[in-house]
Amino acid sequence: MSHLTFYRIGALAASMALATLATSSLAQSYPPVVPGTGIKIAQVGDDFEDPEWKYHAANPKSSRNIDKRERLPTGESANGRWYEGAKRGHPDIVRRIKTPKGGLPGSQGALLLQSLHTGVPGYASYRLQQDDFIADVKYRLGGAIPVWQSPNVVIRLWLPPVDKWEKRRGTHFGFRISTITTVTKPARGLFFGPTTESKTYWPGMFIDFEPKRGPEGNAYAYLRVRANSYGGDYKSKQLTTTGWWTLGMSVTPDGRVHYFAKPGVEDLTMDDHIASEFPYGYRAEHFKTFFFNVCNGDDGRTWSTPFVVDDCHVYYLKTSRTASRR
Repeated sequence: MSHLTFYRIGALAASMALATLATSSLAQSYPPVVPGTGIKIAQVGDDFEDPEWKYHAANPKSSRNIDKRERLPTGESANGRWYEGAKRGHPDIVRRIKTPKGGLPGSQGALLLQSLHTGVPGYASYRLQQDDFIADVKYRLGGAIPVWQSPNVVIRLWLPPVDKWEKRRGTHFGFRISTITTVTKPARGLFFGPTTESKTYWPGMFIDFEPKRGPEGNAYAYLRVRANSYGGDYKSKQLTTTGWWTLGMSVTPDGRVHYFAKPGVEDLTMDDHIASEFPYGYRAEHFKTFFFNVCNGDDGRTWSTPFVVDDCHVYYLKTSRTASRR
Protein backbone atom coordinates (compact mmCIF):
# COMPACT_ATOMS: atom_id res chain seq x y z
CA MET A 1 0.00 0.00 0.00
CA SER A 2 1.16 3.53 -0.69
CA HIS A 3 0.70 6.05 2.11
CA LEU A 4 -1.11 9.36 2.23
CA THR A 5 0.19 12.02 4.59
CA PHE A 6 -1.64 12.21 7.92
CA TYR A 7 -3.77 15.32 8.24
CA ARG A 8 -5.28 16.35 11.57
CA ILE A 9 -8.93 17.35 11.34
CA GLY A 10 -10.03 19.81 14.01
CA ALA A 11 -13.61 20.65 13.05
CA LEU A 12 -15.14 17.24 13.69
CA ALA A 13 -15.64 17.49 17.46
CA ALA A 14 -17.28 20.89 17.31
CA SER A 15 -19.57 19.87 14.46
CA MET A 16 -20.70 16.70 16.21
CA ALA A 17 -21.34 18.60 19.46
CA LEU A 18 -23.60 21.07 17.67
CA ALA A 19 -25.44 18.24 15.91
CA THR A 20 -26.02 16.45 19.22
CA LEU A 21 -27.52 19.55 20.82
CA ALA A 22 -29.73 20.24 17.81
CA THR A 23 -31.16 16.73 17.54
CA SER A 24 -31.37 15.57 21.15
CA SER A 25 -35.09 16.29 21.25
CA LEU A 26 -35.96 14.50 18.00
CA ALA A 27 -36.19 10.94 19.31
CA GLN A 28 -35.09 8.45 21.93
CA SER A 29 -31.42 7.69 21.39
CA TYR A 30 -30.30 4.21 20.34
CA PRO A 31 -26.70 2.96 20.31
CA PRO A 32 -25.10 2.63 16.87
CA VAL A 33 -25.52 -0.68 15.06
CA VAL A 34 -22.23 -1.86 13.56
CA PRO A 35 -22.73 -2.35 9.80
CA GLY A 36 -22.65 -6.04 8.99
CA THR A 37 -24.81 -6.88 12.02
CA GLY A 38 -27.88 -9.10 11.70
CA ILE A 39 -29.26 -11.08 8.77
CA LYS A 40 -27.72 -10.59 5.34
CA ILE A 41 -30.40 -10.06 2.69
CA ALA A 42 -29.61 -12.50 -0.12
CA GLN A 43 -31.89 -10.81 -2.68
CA VAL A 44 -29.82 -7.62 -2.80
CA GLY A 45 -26.16 -6.60 -2.84
CA ASP A 46 -23.40 -8.27 -4.83
CA ASP A 47 -20.05 -10.02 -4.49
CA PHE A 48 -19.21 -9.90 -8.23
CA GLU A 49 -18.02 -13.52 -8.18
CA ASP A 50 -19.99 -14.57 -11.26
CA PRO A 51 -17.45 -14.75 -14.15
CA GLU A 52 -20.28 -13.78 -16.50
CA TRP A 53 -21.18 -10.62 -14.59
CA LYS A 54 -22.23 -7.95 -17.12
CA TYR A 55 -23.60 -4.44 -17.18
CA HIS A 56 -25.80 -3.31 -20.09
CA ALA A 57 -25.14 0.39 -20.44
CA ALA A 58 -27.92 1.40 -22.89
CA ASN A 59 -26.03 4.58 -23.81
CA PRO A 60 -26.34 7.53 -24.13
CA LYS A 61 -26.90 7.90 -20.41
CA SER A 62 -29.25 10.26 -18.61
CA SER A 63 -28.38 13.77 -17.44
CA ARG A 64 -31.67 15.08 -16.08
CA ASN A 65 -29.91 17.13 -13.39
CA ILE A 66 -28.29 19.27 -16.10
CA ASP A 67 -30.45 19.28 -19.24
CA LYS A 68 -33.66 17.65 -17.96
CA ARG A 69 -33.16 14.64 -20.25
CA GLU A 70 -33.77 11.04 -19.24
CA ARG A 71 -32.44 8.87 -22.05
CA LEU A 72 -34.43 5.66 -21.85
CA PRO A 73 -34.04 2.78 -21.44
CA THR A 74 -31.65 3.13 -18.52
CA GLY A 75 -28.69 0.81 -17.94
CA GLU A 76 -28.96 -2.30 -15.79
CA SER A 77 -26.77 -5.18 -14.68
CA ALA A 78 -27.60 -8.60 -16.11
CA ASN A 79 -28.31 -9.93 -12.60
CA GLY A 80 -30.84 -7.15 -11.95
CA ARG A 81 -29.06 -5.91 -8.83
CA TRP A 82 -27.80 -2.55 -10.15
CA TYR A 83 -29.20 0.17 -12.37
CA GLU A 84 -28.46 3.58 -13.85
CA GLY A 85 -29.76 6.61 -12.01
CA ALA A 86 -32.14 8.48 -14.30
CA LYS A 87 -31.07 11.78 -12.76
CA ARG A 88 -27.32 11.67 -13.50
CA GLY A 89 -26.58 8.51 -15.49
CA HIS A 90 -24.14 5.69 -14.85
CA PRO A 91 -20.32 5.61 -14.87
CA ASP A 92 -18.74 5.23 -18.31
CA ILE A 93 -16.90 2.11 -17.15
CA VAL A 94 -18.79 -0.51 -15.12
CA ARG A 95 -16.64 -3.62 -15.45
CA ARG A 96 -15.95 -6.76 -13.46
CA ILE A 97 -12.20 -7.17 -12.94
CA LYS A 98 -9.89 -9.45 -11.01
CA THR A 99 -9.95 -8.49 -7.33
CA PRO A 100 -7.02 -6.16 -6.55
CA LYS A 101 -4.38 -7.54 -4.22
CA GLY A 102 -5.31 -7.58 -0.54
CA GLY A 103 -9.05 -8.07 -1.05
CA LEU A 104 -11.29 -10.40 0.92
CA PRO A 105 -9.92 -13.96 1.10
CA GLY A 106 -11.30 -16.03 -1.76
CA SER A 107 -12.62 -13.05 -3.73
CA GLN A 108 -11.99 -13.51 -7.45
CA GLY A 109 -13.98 -10.59 -8.83
CA ALA A 110 -14.71 -6.95 -8.01
CA LEU A 111 -16.22 -3.99 -9.87
CA LEU A 112 -14.32 -1.09 -11.48
CA LEU A 113 -16.19 2.24 -11.66
CA GLN A 114 -14.75 5.12 -13.69
CA SER A 115 -16.01 7.97 -15.88
CA LEU A 116 -14.83 10.44 -18.51
CA HIS A 117 -18.06 12.33 -19.30
CA THR A 118 -19.88 12.82 -15.98
CA GLY A 119 -22.15 15.56 -17.31
CA VAL A 120 -24.13 15.66 -20.55
CA PRO A 121 -22.90 12.84 -22.82
CA GLY A 122 -20.41 14.15 -25.39
CA TYR A 123 -20.16 17.65 -23.92
CA ALA A 124 -17.69 19.13 -21.46
CA SER A 125 -18.94 21.38 -18.67
CA TYR A 126 -15.47 22.00 -17.13
CA ARG A 127 -16.94 21.73 -13.64
CA LEU A 128 -17.45 19.01 -11.05
CA GLN A 129 -20.08 16.51 -12.17
CA GLN A 130 -21.02 13.01 -11.06
CA ASP A 131 -22.51 9.73 -12.23
CA ASP A 132 -24.61 7.43 -10.04
CA PHE A 133 -24.50 3.65 -9.74
CA ILE A 134 -27.49 2.43 -7.74
CA ALA A 135 -28.11 -0.86 -5.97
CA ASP A 136 -31.63 -2.18 -6.48
CA VAL A 137 -32.85 -2.76 -2.93
CA LYS A 138 -36.35 -1.31 -2.61
CA TYR A 139 -37.76 -2.80 -5.82
CA ARG A 140 -36.21 -6.24 -5.36
CA LEU A 141 -37.57 -6.43 -1.82
CA GLY A 142 -40.99 -5.04 -2.72
CA GLY A 143 -40.58 -2.03 -0.46
CA ALA A 144 -38.22 -0.03 1.72
CA ILE A 145 -36.85 -1.45 5.00
CA PRO A 146 -38.34 0.17 8.15
CA VAL A 147 -35.75 1.60 10.52
CA TRP A 148 -37.08 -0.41 13.46
CA GLN A 149 -35.19 -3.30 11.82
CA SER A 150 -31.92 -1.32 11.93
CA PRO A 151 -31.00 -1.70 8.22
CA ASN A 152 -27.28 -1.46 7.56
CA VAL A 153 -24.91 -1.77 4.61
CA VAL A 154 -21.23 -2.68 4.24
CA ILE A 155 -18.93 -2.30 1.24
CA ARG A 156 -15.27 -2.86 0.47
CA LEU A 157 -13.65 -0.06 -1.50
CA TRP A 158 -10.25 -0.10 -3.20
CA LEU A 159 -8.34 3.18 -3.48
CA PRO A 160 -5.66 3.22 -6.20
CA PRO A 161 -2.08 4.41 -5.63
CA VAL A 162 -1.79 8.18 -5.28
CA ASP A 163 -0.27 8.66 -8.74
CA LYS A 164 -3.42 7.19 -10.33
CA TRP A 165 -5.78 9.77 -8.84
CA GLU A 166 -7.27 12.55 -10.94
CA LYS A 167 -5.12 15.61 -10.19
CA ARG A 168 -7.98 17.66 -8.90
CA ARG A 169 -8.91 19.10 -5.52
CA GLY A 170 -12.32 18.08 -4.23
CA THR A 171 -14.69 15.14 -4.28
CA HIS A 172 -13.74 12.00 -6.19
CA PHE A 173 -16.17 9.34 -4.93
CA GLY A 174 -19.27 8.94 -2.81
CA PHE A 175 -20.86 6.07 -0.90
CA ARG A 176 -24.40 6.99 0.09
CA ILE A 177 -27.74 5.63 1.23
CA SER A 178 -31.28 6.67 0.35
CA THR A 179 -33.62 7.21 3.29
CA ILE A 180 -37.23 8.35 3.67
CA THR A 181 -38.80 10.60 6.27
CA THR A 182 -42.06 12.53 6.70
CA VAL A 183 -41.97 16.33 6.68
CA THR A 184 -44.68 18.83 7.60
CA LYS A 185 -45.34 21.73 5.26
CA PRO A 186 -46.76 24.93 6.77
CA ALA A 187 -50.34 26.09 6.29
CA ARG A 188 -51.20 27.96 3.09
CA GLY A 189 -53.66 30.75 3.70
CA LEU A 190 -56.80 30.57 5.82
CA PHE A 191 -58.36 27.49 4.26
CA PHE A 192 -55.43 25.10 3.92
CA GLY A 193 -53.81 23.79 7.10
CA PRO A 194 -50.41 22.14 7.50
CA THR A 195 -49.79 19.07 5.33
CA THR A 196 -47.36 16.18 5.52
CA GLU A 197 -45.46 14.49 2.73
CA SER A 198 -42.83 11.81 2.25
CA LYS A 199 -39.31 13.06 1.55
CA THR A 200 -36.26 11.17 0.31
CA TYR A 201 -32.77 12.32 1.33
CA TRP A 202 -29.27 10.91 0.83
CA PRO A 203 -26.78 10.68 3.71
CA GLY A 204 -23.31 9.40 2.93
CA MET A 205 -19.55 9.65 2.92
CA PHE A 206 -17.45 11.31 0.23
CA ILE A 207 -13.78 10.85 -0.54
CA ASP A 208 -12.12 14.22 -1.01
CA PHE A 209 -8.58 14.59 -2.33
CA GLU A 210 -5.94 17.30 -2.09
CA PRO A 211 -3.21 16.82 -4.75
CA LYS A 212 0.43 17.47 -3.98
CA ARG A 213 1.32 21.15 -4.27
CA GLY A 214 4.91 21.95 -5.06
CA PRO A 215 8.03 19.82 -4.53
CA GLU A 216 7.67 19.93 -0.73
CA GLY A 217 3.93 19.28 -0.63
CA ASN A 218 2.08 16.05 0.06
CA ALA A 219 -1.15 14.62 -1.30
CA TYR A 220 -3.80 13.57 1.18
CA ALA A 221 -7.40 12.37 1.23
CA TYR A 222 -10.16 12.22 3.82
CA LEU A 223 -13.77 11.16 4.33
CA ARG A 224 -16.36 13.93 4.34
CA VAL A 225 -19.61 13.11 6.16
CA ARG A 226 -23.00 14.21 4.85
CA ALA A 227 -24.49 15.68 6.89
CA ASN A 228 -24.93 17.25 10.31
CA SER A 229 -28.36 18.31 11.59
CA TYR A 230 -28.09 21.66 9.80
CA GLY A 231 -27.34 20.00 6.43
CA GLY A 232 -23.63 20.83 6.47
CA ASP A 233 -20.90 18.39 5.44
CA TYR A 234 -17.75 18.09 7.54
CA LYS A 235 -14.32 16.51 7.34
CA SER A 236 -14.00 13.25 9.23
CA LYS A 237 -11.63 10.29 9.12
CA GLN A 238 -8.27 10.69 7.40
CA LEU A 239 -7.50 8.14 4.67
CA THR A 240 -3.96 7.30 5.74
CA THR A 241 -3.37 4.54 3.17
CA THR A 242 -4.52 3.57 -0.27
CA GLY A 243 -5.60 0.00 -1.07
CA TRP A 244 -8.65 -1.61 0.52
CA TRP A 245 -11.01 0.08 2.97
CA THR A 246 -14.22 -1.15 4.61
CA LEU A 247 -17.07 1.38 4.85
CA GLY A 248 -20.52 1.03 6.33
CA MET A 249 -23.64 2.88 7.40
CA SER A 250 -26.55 1.89 9.62
CA VAL A 251 -29.89 3.44 10.57
CA THR A 252 -31.30 2.80 14.04
CA PRO A 253 -34.95 2.91 15.21
CA ASP A 254 -34.55 6.52 16.35
CA GLY A 255 -33.91 7.50 12.72
CA ARG A 256 -30.25 8.33 13.28
CA VAL A 257 -27.59 7.48 10.68
CA HIS A 258 -24.29 5.98 11.86
CA TYR A 259 -21.07 6.07 9.84
CA PHE A 260 -18.16 3.60 10.03
CA ALA A 261 -14.82 3.25 8.21
CA LYS A 262 -11.52 1.39 8.59
CA PRO A 263 -8.52 0.47 6.43
CA GLY A 264 -8.37 -3.15 5.22
CA VAL A 265 -11.09 -5.72 4.64
CA GLU A 266 -11.72 -6.90 8.20
CA ASP A 267 -15.26 -6.70 9.59
CA LEU A 268 -16.24 -3.40 11.15
CA THR A 269 -16.41 -2.96 14.92
CA MET A 270 -17.47 -0.14 17.23
CA ASP A 271 -13.86 1.07 17.17
CA ASP A 272 -14.49 2.07 13.53
CA HIS A 273 -17.43 4.36 14.34
CA ILE A 274 -16.72 7.87 13.01
CA ALA A 275 -20.04 9.74 13.33
CA SER A 276 -23.75 9.57 14.20
CA GLU A 277 -26.13 12.16 12.80
CA PHE A 278 -29.70 13.19 12.05
CA PRO A 279 -28.75 14.58 8.60
CA TYR A 280 -30.57 17.85 7.82
CA GLY A 281 -32.42 17.42 11.12
CA TYR A 282 -34.48 14.58 9.61
CA ARG A 283 -35.43 11.40 11.42
CA ALA A 284 -35.26 8.47 8.97
CA GLU A 285 -38.26 6.16 8.79
CA HIS A 286 -37.25 3.79 5.98
CA PHE A 287 -34.08 2.69 4.16
CA LYS A 288 -34.53 2.54 0.37
CA THR A 289 -31.13 1.64 -1.05
CA PHE A 290 -27.43 2.48 -1.30
CA PHE A 291 -25.44 3.83 -4.24
CA PHE A 292 -22.11 5.21 -5.43
CA ASN A 293 -21.11 8.57 -6.94
CA VAL A 294 -18.25 8.70 -9.46
CA CYS A 295 -16.96 12.27 -9.87
CA ASN A 296 -14.52 14.17 -12.09
CA GLY A 297 -13.90 17.63 -13.52
CA ASP A 298 -15.84 16.82 -16.73
CA ASP A 299 -13.32 18.40 -19.08
CA GLY A 300 -13.79 15.75 -21.78
CA ARG A 301 -10.17 14.58 -21.48
CA THR A 302 -9.46 13.50 -17.90
CA TRP A 303 -10.77 10.24 -16.49
CA SER A 304 -12.03 10.04 -12.93
CA THR A 305 -9.99 8.22 -10.29
CA PRO A 306 -10.45 4.44 -10.81
CA PHE A 307 -12.22 3.07 -7.73
CA VAL A 308 -13.10 -0.59 -7.22
CA VAL A 309 -15.95 -1.91 -5.04
CA ASP A 310 -16.54 -5.41 -3.74
CA ASP A 311 -18.79 -7.39 -1.43
CA CYS A 312 -21.60 -4.88 -1.04
CA HIS A 313 -24.24 -6.28 1.33
CA VAL A 314 -27.34 -5.14 3.23
CA TYR A 315 -28.35 -6.49 6.64
CA TYR A 316 -31.22 -6.05 9.08
CA LEU A 317 -32.08 -7.00 12.65
CA LYS A 318 -35.01 -9.36 13.14
CA THR A 319 -36.57 -7.49 16.03
CA SER A 320 -40.18 -6.68 16.77
CA ARG A 321 -41.63 -3.19 16.70
CA THR A 322 -42.41 -3.46 20.41
CA ALA A 323 -38.87 -4.48 21.32
CA SER A 324 -37.38 -1.68 19.24
CA ARG A 325 -39.33 0.97 21.15
CA ARG A 326 -38.42 -0.06 24.70
